[in-house]
Amino acid sequence: MAERKKAHTLFLRKDIKTDIFKKTGLEKSLTAFSLTTMGVGAIVGAGIFITPGIIAAKYTGPSAFLSFVLAAVVCSLAALCYSEFSSTIPLAGSAYTYIYAVFGEFIAWILGWALVSEYLFSVSAVAASWSSYFQNILAGFHWYLPEALRAAYGTAGMPHAIFDLPAFIIIMIISFLLVGGVRESARINAIMVILKIVVIILFIIVGAFYVRPANFNPFLPFGMKGIVSGAAVAFYAYIGFDAVSTAAEEVKNPQKNVPIGIIGSLLIATALYIALSVVLVGIVKYTKLDVADPVAFALHFIHQDWVSGIVSLGAVIGMTTVLIVFLYGGTRLVFAISRDGLLPKLFSRLNPKTHVPVTNTWVFGILGSFFACVIPIDKITELVNIGTLFAFAMVSIGIVFLRRNAEFNKLDSAFRVPFYPVLPIISFILCVTLMLELKRFTWIAFFIWLAIGLIFYFSYGYRHSAVRLKYKQERS
Repeated sequence: MAERKKAHTLFLRKDIKTDIFKKTGLEKSLTAFSLTTMGVGAIVGAGIFITPGIIAAKYTGPSAFLSFVLAAVVCSLAALCYSEFSSTIPLAGSAYTYIYAVFGEFIAWILGWALVSEYLFSVSAVAASWSSYFQNILAGFHWYLPEALRAAYGTAGMPHAIFDLPAFIIIMIISFLLVGGVRESARINAIMVILKIVVIILFIIVGAFYVRPANFNPFLPFGMKGIVSGAAVAFYAYIGFDAVSTAAEEVKNPQKNVPIGIIGSLLIATALYIALSVVLVGIVKYTKLDVADPVAFALHFIHQDWVSGIVSLGAVIGMTTVLIVFLYGGTRLVFAISRDGLLPKLFSRLNPKTHVPVTNTWVFGILGSFFACVIPIDKITELVNIGTLFAFAMVSIGIVFLRRNAEFNKLDSAFRVPFYPVLPIISFILCVTLMLELKRFTWIAFFIWLAIGLIFYFSYGYRHSAVRLKYKQERS
């Protein structure tokens, strides 16, 4: 009777020890360098070209860089927790897989479903901003798309916009690239990341000569509450290291290389964010920065159009790397959930030549492009943040339960969170605090998304769970 009850519990935990050592079909081709460039590619992209302007205009004023510092501190604590999990449980699925092993299936499904929204809306938001910068380049040649095809319906300043055609096209191109294989995608990503960093440094150097001290006054127009609220939005800029951990099954020596990729990419990105934010608000009064392409706008403002063209090109390249990483991360998350039976099996089928989940990649790309084409970018950005913060909070508190579990203590772990259990608990509290700073609309949308997920879980996932079916077979 007890065994039968356990088979039906919502909190049946996944035995990850067998999964760690068995061959999964995914090709192990990624190194610490490719993981670091993957993380930098995701973090330093849409975030650095979009959020500094939005945060300065709406939340912080000239002190925008303080929001990035606060977000980086919270992210660094969560990154340490991710690093321990990834070195202990080097499997695809990131936080979803970790929570499945520690808290059980139901909590893992809720988190996995929230992460699906994070990756989907990240792809959509980045594609929308990519479209804005790409059209800025076209405008330099006096080429213009019909206004109906320039942005999503409801986008500020575009009353006749209906559908974002460039956003749709770029997501389809990236989906095609990823279908070709992860090794080739990683190489292209690394080249683009290097070019992007060069462009960002160019903006910082040129812009530094046009910084006006008067633009930093008043320094805290919205007070410290604005800094905290801005940090909640700045999380959108930092979620790239989460995507790094989704690659664990395709990494050579994951116990060592995944923590290097996570922490290394976060350090590089934070330095670039702080420098660019300071220069940006020094060039242009913060009240004028609530635009989709604030970096290019700032350079136009100081009549450095030649640099603006280069930066716009760099932004397009940079956001292309973000799309590569988030589309990749999202498909690997869906792959892991499907492999566990909670989503249809077609999402975990691999191409025998490329070892890539092809159907999964195309479906994810099409959904991402749909959201990019019909939802305004300011709404998408906050939807990304709440799923990310929820995942960070669960992973942080999950470390406490990981350490207390005798089974996991027997596994090799190349990285341990220092000052345990203080840092994981602080990380959890800070993540929840930032979640509470998000807008009412974001919470409503989040609960609607979770409700849809619960309907899907109880109508499909619960009955098809591979862990549950295996447990029943072993006890029959």
